[in-house]
Formats: sequence, structure tokens, C-alpha cells
Amino acid sequence: MYEPKETLSMLASTQIVIEDALTKLGFGEDMIELLKDPMRVLTVRIPVRMDDGHVRVFKGYRAQHNDAVGPTKGGVRFHPDVNEEEVKALSIWMSLKCGIANLPYGGGKGGIICDPRKMSLRELERLSRGYVRAISQLVGPTKDIPAPDVMTNSQIMAWMMDEYSRIREFDSPGFITGKPLVLGGSHGRETATARGVAVMIHEALKVNGIALHDARVVVQGFGNAGSFLAKFMHDSGAKVIAISDVHGALYNEDGLDINDLIDRRDSFGAVTNLFKNTISNEQLLELECDVLVPAAIENQITAHNAHKLRTKVIVEAANGPTTLEATRIVTERGILLIPDVLASAGGVIVSYFEWVQNNQGYYWTEAEVEHKLREMMIRGFNQVYQIHETKGVNMRLAAYMAGVQKMAQAVQYRGWV
Repeated sequence: MYEPKETLSMLASTQIVIEDALTKLGFGEDMIELLKDPMRVLTVRIPVRMDDGHVRVFKGYRAQHNDAVGPTKGGVRFHPDVNEEEVKALSIWMSLKCGIANLPYGGGKGGIICDPRKMSLRELERLSRGYVRAISQLVGPTKDIPAPDVMTNSQIMAWMMDEYSRIREFDSPGFITGKPLVLGGSHGRETATARGVAVMIHEALKVNGIALHDARVVVQGFGNAGSFLAKFMHDSGAKVIAISDVHGALYNEDGLDINDLIDRRDSFGAVTNLFKNTISNEQLLELECDVLVPAAIENQITAHNAHKLRTKVIVEAANGPTTLEATRIVTERGILLIPDVLASAGGVIVSYFEWVQNNQGYYWTEAEVEHKLREMMIRGFNQVYQIHETKGVNMRLAAYMAGVQKMAQAVQYRGWV
């Protein structure tokens, strides 16, 4: 088998595990060739008139991995570092998340190269509407369903839904998820990823024989997912001993006051800059704890620090925080790793709930959404953990096997391969 290197791109790393998963499931080269890349990638140019009157042209993407199971589904991110390879890899990850959760979707993902922090609301609205016009022929409630992602939110989804509805000349709430409640959004969408991660932590601790109220938790990243997760852990009785943001990390072996930190953080999740006695993100990752949650950016746990970790469980709330080589190292050390495609599936699960509610015109309470989310996350964990135990593979490969099997079977039934 190909020995992964630390320098592999997100897409190349994903393709290695996809190939391994399909091979272990008994599928041949033709299936690997079909599923290792998206079936469709659209590149668009979006002209936007800026507030000072000049026109700026933005570049955007939409990748659709595979629609054998059903319409593709996935977020749209606004970020200066968006690129085609990243969007391709993320669309494959969305397929895996949907497969693990047994949703009737394939994976999709979109992005625009921009810095929304340097744009006015009017400029962001023009950009959002322009993106929808550019991709309108390839998306829709039964084709490809966008959602929020990095630096996008319910307001941007509302603009996109309105633009699509104008183009199609009928109201289309099911075209997009992550909308405001008044426009057909679902209860629980904002906290869905963090709630799903919280369920995974609880299940992983049970496997290790640790009660949640006895657990010491470290959370890297204090944005939407990280801050909500820290609060859920704190409210459940666990001791959150450290959190971090882009400026550094806070550590208190007796536990941090999470509610106070959430109240004091800025709109980008920064709070550590208000304190003097901080530690580095590198030091945070090596703290002794029961659960380590990377909830920031990719490639945080690598071959250089994997042997220094002092945790019993890693639960990946971020996309790709652990390299393939680091996955091998921590697994060999007996650390239970809950991979991103399983741990962070809460967002797409509640997006699916929103789409279902839009289609039927009947809306659920927050308690109903949380109950259904918990059931589906636990079912996904049990399936992946069983593959891990019975096949003797690490949890990442087990998750990929669980995630890709339904899609591969659908491809065969359709006669594509």
C-alpha cells in the first residue's frame, strides 16, 4: 500500500483512503476510478459592482461528487484560500458524511475566493446573488442543495434562496438549507455540528469507560462549532480545561468558565487576546486530557506531534485536522480517533431535516430535531465502530468504508459500473 506523506494535499489524502475503503469492500478499479474524483466541477466568474463603483470579478466553484444515491448536498464557503482541489475533496467528504448518516444525497461543495471581512453587506449580497445566477442551471431542490459553510451564514443563504426563486419564478425554500427560521429554516441548525460532536464524545467516552461528568476536555478553536461544543460539555458537567483561538490558548486545570468566555469573544471567535497568561496552540494539543477536540483548521495533528499527545480520545470537529500518518500513529498508541466525516455529520443531518420539512411543509420543534439528530449520530457511530472492531481497521478507514458503500452499490444498480 502507498505510504502517505505529510505533504499530501487534502484531495490526495482523501483519494488514498477512498481507494483503500473500496478495495476492502471488494470493489474494483472501475469503481475507484469513478468515485475518487467529483463527476462534475463548475468554475464560474462572478462580476460584482463594488460600493465605490468599480466592477470586481470573483472566481467561484461548485463540485458535485456523485448523484447515484440522490441530489448532491453541501455548503458554500467564502474565503481567500478557496481553491478547486479543496472544493473537490470537501465534496467527497460530504458524500461520506451522507453515506454514514444514510441520507438520500451525494456530496457537493462550493466556494468563492473572497474575503468577506473586507466587504460590505451590499457587496456580499451582490456576490451571493451573482454566484446563484452563475450556477443556477446545475442546482435545485432535486439536483444540488447548497448550505452555509466557512464565513457564510443564514443571511447569505436567504439572499441565495431569493435569487434562485426569482430565476425559477416560484418560491423554492428547498433549494438551500441553513436559512433563517422565518424563511423555512430548521430549529437546531446553528448548533447542529456541535451537538453531533457532543454525541460522539459521549459515545467515545462510554467505549473507554469514562463518565462524561468525569471527563477533562480540550477544544482547539472557539468559532461556531468549538464554542457551542465547549458550552455543551460545560453544561453536561464535563471539565473544559482549555480552549484556543487564532491568538493562543487558555488553560485552567480546574476548568474554564465557558459561559463567560462566550460572552466576551468577538464575532470571529477570538477571546484569548483579552488575557495575559496564555499558552500556544501547540502546547494546548499536548495537554493531558480525556478528550481532545480539534475544531479549528486542517493538519493540526501530524507525525511531528502525534506521539506527544496525552489524550484517550480525539474527536475531529474540524475538516482534516489529523494527517494520515498521524492517524496511524495515534491508532497504534491506542488513542480512539473519531474522524471528521463521522464526528461533524450533525450539520448535514439537520440540513437534511430542513429539506424534508421544506418538502412536506410541516415543521418540527427543536426537541424533535435534537432527538432525531442524536438517534442518527449514535447509529452512525455504532456502524463505524463495528467495522473498526470486526475488520481490524482504524476508525478513519472504517468511516470511509461505511460512507462509500451505499454510493458504490447505487452506482452498480444504476449500471454505471
